Amino acid sequence: MRLPSVLVLVAAIAVSAAPLGADAPGRSLRPVARPLTAPADPTLPEARAERAIVALSPLAVARSYRPARRPTAIERRAEEARLARLRGQVCGDPDIQGEEIGTVSGAGACGVEGAVRVRSILGVRLSQRAVMDCTTARALKTWVARGAIPAVGNEGGGIAQLQVMGHYACRGRNNQQGARLSEHAFGRAVDVGGMTLRDGSQISVLRGWGTGDDGAQLRQMHRAACGTFGTVLGPEANAYHRDHFHFDTARYRSGSYCR
Repeated sequence: MRLPSVLVLVAAIAVSAAPLGADAPGRSLRPVARPLTAPADPTLPEARAERAIVALSPLAVARSYRPARRPTAIERRAEEARLARLRGQVCGDPDIQGEEIGTVSGAGACGVEGAVRVRSILGVRLSQRAVMDCTTARALKTWVARGAIPAVGNEGGGIAQLQVMGHYACRGRNNQQGARLSEHAFGRAVDVGGMTLRDGSQISVLRGWGTGDDGAQLRQMHRAACGTFGTVLGPEANAYHRDHFHFDTARYRSGSYCR
């Protein structure tokens, strides 16, 4: 005969309350409460909170997993660094650090309007502070982000510095007297000869182009510049560029010129 459901329930409660037998497990599988470390001052809010938790359940977790607040000194230094970065930005971009120098006058048609002197881009230092306009500075940032940094990756700890071989200069193309003015004469060009990595090693256009070690990376950087800049010249363009990349922001109806 089946017992009524009420009697079954009573029997189950009685069994659960019965003393443990010799073969029964001696401990519950529930985790035990962690020992509490009492705060120095029992009147503090966290002490009262712990007493409330223990009163609620002896198995409750007495400590929050929320990370401790950072020391005030660290937060202050971080804020100072953030403000310094904002003060050092040019072209309205905190990733481009330098100083605004306005109009640069030059002989004849040379000169730069709205010139800036760039010292670092995306945290990568320039070996010399380079004068250019903001269009060229932004293009250089795009190339660093999409060309140089991905090509190098984590080799040597990543890129620490760009080796700048040329920027604003009132001169003709390829430094030839009497030649048509270069885009350098208008602050629209920058020459990059390679980069120094964080471990002190270097990737050089002159020594690395065509080699098995750095050649593929340098070619990747060269390709990434095409389209971002109007003109991209490298070691295969002519003898004048065997040791550097020439980037400028001149625009042509036929599109970018890349060699």
